[in-house]
Amino acid sequence: MICPYCSSNKDKVIDSRSTEGGAVIRRRRECLKCERRYTTYERVEQASRLVVIKKDGSRVPFSRDNVLAGVRSACGKRPIAEAEKRAVVDEVDDELHSEYEREVASTVIGERVMTKLRTVDLVAYIRFATEHLQLSTLEEIRAELDELRERPPDVANQEVLFEGR
Repeated sequence: MICPYCSSNKDKVIDSRSTEGGAVIRRRRECLKCERRYTTYERVEQASRLVVIKKDGSRVPFSRDNVLAGVRSACGKRPIAEAEKRAVVDEVDDELHSEYEREVASTVIGERVMTKLRTVDLVAYIRFATEHLQLSTLEEIRAELDELRERPPDVANQEVLFEGR
């Protein structure tokens, strides 16, 4: 490991522990040259050969970063922790890699993200749904809101956003 402070590659591990349910190992390290401490995280890199079939028929490699960018965009400035956004992406990624071997439609990915966002934040869900479902008129958005009223998600500690409107 290269020290982020002095660029030396000589260090020692002071502490190791697993996080995120054992999927990640957190290591506390000390540089033997400058004696400063830093933390590294190790995770298994999946040899992802999963290909996304886009709506136009083109095929691109699956990218967690693209999914995370979509989630971040939908969440905007909502009070949603970065860890929660990453958890949504982790869950979707795990589901896709366990269910699909080679190819997955982009619509499937979008539906999975929508399902997860619906339990995290209704505003983020609507923002994402507007793009994913290509809702372009107020009537289409209103229909989606009406469906939310009919089937509210089971979310703890979230206000009812649509009462009285």
